Amino acid sequence: MNARHRLRALVLLAALLWATGAPAQPLRFILEATSAETYARPHDIVLSADGNRLYVADNGNHRIVVLDARTLAELGVFGEGEVAEPHDVVFDRLGRLLVADTGNSRIAIYEVRGNGGNLVGELRGTIRRPEGVDVHPDGRVLATGAASGNLAVFVDGREVASTGGFSAPHDVQVDGTGAIWVADSNNDRIVRLDDTLAITRELKGEPYAFNGPRYLDVDPTGRMFIADKYANMVKVVDMDGTLLQVLGTAQAGKGEGVFDRPEGVEIRDADLWISDTYNDRIVRYRVVPRYRVTGTGG
Repeated sequence: MNARHRLRALVLLAALLWATGAPAQPLRFILEATSAETYARPHDIVLSADGNRLYVADNGNHRIVVLDARTLAELGVFGEGEVAEPHDVVFDRLGRLLVADTGNSRIAIYEVRGNGGNLVGELRGTIRRPEGVDVHPDGRVLATGAASGNLAVFVDGREVASTGGFSAPHDVQVDGTGAIWVADSNNDRIVRLDDTLAITRELKGEPYAFNGPRYLDVDPTGRMFIADKYANMVKVVDMDGTLLQVLGTAQAGKGEGVFDRPEGVEIRDADLWISDTYNDRIVRYRVVPRYRVTGTGG
């Protein structure tokens, strides 16, 4: 069974547990590591396939930074003089890093070797000031245009489809079932699209109370971890749409469990990385299931 099939099996298992009434487990978040504060409004982040390196869109410094995923020590930088105001980073099926190169209104394509990268191509189309990019399992590249209010689809380097109606959309994320999620930031909502780019679900209003959601990631059970910028929180939403938990407070701050306008998020296994954007740093939390024991006061 390949990785994609394993992921789909986990998603289906989570759906079965929910359907049979199994309660969601509350989570605890334990701060494990903090980067240096030498970055300038870091935005979205992505792990290497082996989980050893974290690639950061260092927005205000106009570059990509490579960190040790565990310690968050800096390992290298690239893209200086090539990208402007980068917002999002993701790997494609060939292992190339796609960068939402916002200031240049393109998706920049890098061949990555360890701690460095070489610019090898770009995607351009109807997207203006792209702030989100992801790759569908079938190879299609999806990108949001924050200034153009649209989501565009690229195949073999050419734009083949587009849909509008968004307001400053940021992240686009494909989950384990192939569904497309868009953070429609200025409309304070997260929407799900099907393969025809039609909206099939909207997460908006109560209980989510989104306030400028930016970037998100989906774990193998289908839970979404959403960086809700102006709420100063990361919100966890179950695959059925239930708001499970929040990490952070309504007040900006610095320390364990508080953030200043976070934007980026990456989840893998028990590790959660967050761009604490206006504290100019990256943090790593360990996510721990907390089991309820009934009848014992637990």
